[in-house]
Formats: sequence, C-alpha cells, structure tokens
Amino acid sequence: MRIAMLAPISWRTPPRHYGPWELVTSLLTEALIAKGVDVTLFATADSETAGTLAAVVPAGYSEDRSLDAKVMEMLHVSHVFEHAGEFDIIHNQADFVPLTFSRLVQTPLVTTIHGFSSERIVPVFKRYDDIVHYVAISDADRHPSLAYADTIHHGIPIEDFPFDPVGSDDLLFFGRIHPDKGAADAIKAAQATGDRLVMAGIIQDEGYHAREVEPHIDGDQIIYLGPVGGARRTQALGGAKALLHLIGFEEPFGLSVIEAMACGTPVIAYNRGSMPELIDHGVTGFLVETFDEAVEAIGRIGEIDRAACRRAVEARFTVERMAERYMDLYRRILA
Repeated sequence: MRIAMLAPISWRTPPRHYGPWELVTSLLTEALIAKGVDVTLFATADSETAGTLAAVVPAGYSEDRSLDAKVMEMLHVSHVFEHAGEFDIIHNQADFVPLTFSRLVQTPLVTTIHGFSSERIVPVFKRYDDIVHYVAISDADRHPSLAYADTIHHGIPIEDFPFDPVGSDDLLFFGRIHPDKGAADAIKAAQATGDRLVMAGIIQDEGYHAREVEPHIDGDQIIYLGPVGGARRTQALGGAKALLHLIGFEEPFGLSVIEAMACGTPVIAYNRGSMPELIDHGVTGFLVETFDEAVEAIGRIGEIDRAACRRAVEARFTVERMAERYMDLYRRILA
C-alpha cells in the first residue's frame, strides 16, 4: 500500500509548537510507517519523517512571512497530484483546495476534515461529495449536508505524555489566545476561586489578548508561558489539577483535552462540540453548561481519579488506534 500524505503547510510537520493539523498529520504518518506502510509525506522542506519527504515549499507560511500563502499552497497541492499515479491513496489533511483536483486523477482521495472555518467553504465539499472519501474527526463535526466514509478520532503517542498522579494546585489554560478557546473565561474562573492559572499557547487574536487577557497577567496568580513544546508542554499538561477548556465555539476535537487526560489531568469544559465524545462527565472531568457551573466544578475536581483519565486515553485515543482505523478505511476503499 502506497500512501501520499498531504500535510497542511502553515507550519512545519511536525510543528515546533503550534500546528494541530500538522501534528495529527505527523502522528498518523509515522504510525503508518511503523506498521510497514509505504508513506510519502508531502509537506514543507524543513519537515521531518521516517518515510519519504516530498517538498516544493521551503517552510510554513506562518513561520516565514515572506512566503505568499496562496502561491505556496497551490504549488504544494499541485505537486502531489502531479505524482498521483505513483500512489494507491492520496490522504488529504490540507482542507478544501485539494478537492478541486480529485476528478483529474484516478487515485482515490481521502480527506480528513479538521473542521469548517466557515459555512462558505461547504459548497466545495458538497461538489466533490460523490468522489472524495470524507473522514470526520468527531461525530459532532459531521456536516448534515455531506456523506462521510467514517468518523475517526485523533490519537496521541501516549508514551510521550508521562502520567502525573499528583498534579498541583494550579489550573491550566492550554490553547490559542482567542475567544474560541475561552481564555478570558479561564481567567475569570481562576479569579473566582482564588486559584493560580497557568496559561500556554500562541496569541492568535491580538486585540482579544490586549483587552481580555494581558491586563490580568501578573506573574503571580495569572501566569502566561507563551507557546510551549517538548518537555515543557507535557510538564504543563500534567502539572495541573485541572485543564479549563471553556470554549466559545463548537470545537471539532480538542487535542489538548486528551493530552491533558493522558497526563492524568481532568478537564472542565463547556458542553459544546466534541467535548461529550472526549470527556466522561464525572469520570475524566466535568461537562458544564454555564460559567457558574465551571466555577463549581473546580471545587469538585478532587472527585476525579487521575488514573481514570489516563486509562480513558489508553483505551480510546492512542495513535495506534487511529492508525488502525485509517488502515481499515484504506483497505475498504481499495477493495
């Protein structure tokens, strides 16, 4: 089985810090290679893989601002389709543009839909609904007007997330500084309970950060680490008593949720989007409807067994499980 894995090119694959689509692409690619699948990763030239790397774009356009995003994307996407005949499957992780090439080649196209940035992009997905095999990353993110080949949850290499049976007395916010991710609500919740809040993530909305976040960062109760990777990432995820995921949108998945649980940290999240698929209420965290319920849940976090959080990820959200599900899908398509 020869797979062409088409990565997004906003960031390197795998990303240095932020880049959830690139991260999932890398995790799946390396897991498939470990299982003996012949995978060529189409990504930025500075990307890393145990397989074959194919690149015409030097770096991620979010990392090198001298690059024109549209130009780089068209060069990148056309590159994989020019080589379509060399592969059994093209697996697209790079949103809707590659769909427009799907009728020009004989190679089946699998597309993992990582979410819809806007309802305005849905017509592209609908136009190629009859030929492209769509994968949802959660049942919550399935669009009612599209047909799907499967729902496959993301998985993580759980061995990279050491279990912390104790955590700390601190709360954690881990994600983009953006209204969608609920940074302001996390700050208000910590202030309401008097807990210290550690925050980590890129600043994606400068205005929101300046208005709602930065005035509260004092280095004492509210601490901002910036984007973190490597050991600092897992230390932050495991070294908390709870992750506050008080999202302001219908989250398609939420990698930080399962990463925190893998480290033993329970999650308090608004009951929106995919959260009920990831969090077992009262077992691995709390699903809440209101801000007041979130504050109340912080006081109950001691009821959650941190080992149960780890077990839930081991059972449902490993990269091995994700890879097996995709391999089953590839086999069904080729059959």
